[in-house]
Amino acid sequence: MLYVVIVFLWTSILLYLLLGGADFGAGIIELFTSKHNQDNTRKTMYRAIGPIWEANHMWLIIAIVILFVGFPEIYTTMSIYLHIPLVIMLMGIIARGTAFSFRNYDAVVDDMQLIYNRIFRYASCVTPFFLGIIAGSAVAGRIDTHATNFLDAYVFSWLHWFSVAIGLFTVAICGFLAAVYLIGETDNEKDRQRFIAKARTSNILAVIAGALVFVAAWVEHIPLIQWVFGNVVGITAIGLASLSLLLLWYLLYHGKTKILRILAGFQVTMILLTTTYRHFPNIVLLKGGAYLSLLDNAGNAKTMAALGWALLLGSVFILPALFYLIYSFQKKKSSVAH
Repeated sequence: MLYVVIVFLWTSILLYLLLGGADFGAGIIELFTSKHNQDNTRKTMYRAIGPIWEANHMWLIIAIVILFVGFPEIYTTMSIYLHIPLVIMLMGIIARGTAFSFRNYDAVVDDMQLIYNRIFRYASCVTPFFLGIIAGSAVAGRIDTHATNFLDAYVFSWLHWFSVAIGLFTVAICGFLAAVYLIGETDNEKDRQRFIAKARTSNILAVIAGALVFVAAWVEHIPLIQWVFGNVVGITAIGLASLSLLLLWYLLYHGKTKILRILAGFQVTMILLTTTYRHFPNIVLLKGGAYLSLLDNAGNAKTMAALGWALLLGSVFILPALFYLIYSFQKKKSSVAH
């Protein structure tokens, strides 16, 4: 049952990156859209994520609950030594969600709408940036559980070039996902071409940010190249991601957008697979070569069994309802369009 829990943990992280990441990316795209196009972008984005935007955070909640219940030592270590980026990320989620609600559902339309818009856009950048910082800090080997001062324990554990580079890469990935997803959400050819252009730009930025991650890893003496290309799974995953990237660009160039979402999601999945396979089962690398393992630092057998069954039974009830929610709103949008 331990491996069932681990699969749910990995899947919840992936789905949060794919769905929640596109959610954040919509705000990023809106931030970097010219003022005379922001209204159209906002309306398209609302039609796409408005009905289900809160459901995307379910995957983050599942991941946190799994760590809290099944891997308390890992949860405790991360929540203590990475509490600053964690708090900023959670504040970003709260601020972004609040601004999204008020700017779309506020009964009074006044100058506060401008503030809501700014909060939504900037929080959409800040949140995935610190999500990336947390992910980078977990594998950077900079968390010092024996630190004797505040800066070493709670600041330098996450504030370094490698984690910052991964934060920028995460922001670029979110923008890329959102641009690709939004292409199919509009029937206006002008807006469609605009989203295609943004998909190209954000993809280029993601590639540049990815290169910066490798540069930062070299500066910080982190063997990222060995982690990625030192095993068959990593080489295969990166190869498939590269091939899908070429296909994606070909389809964008020829205006064929039907499978773009699948290709974009596949690329992100391959990236996550590459970065997690090399370290499994070690989920947190500590300073000095120590680590926290999903196998060695798991809860007792009874706890893991109860958690595993809860996840399995819960998915039977929750997932069909979630898929039906998405289907019903997609069907509603299709009927309105026709």
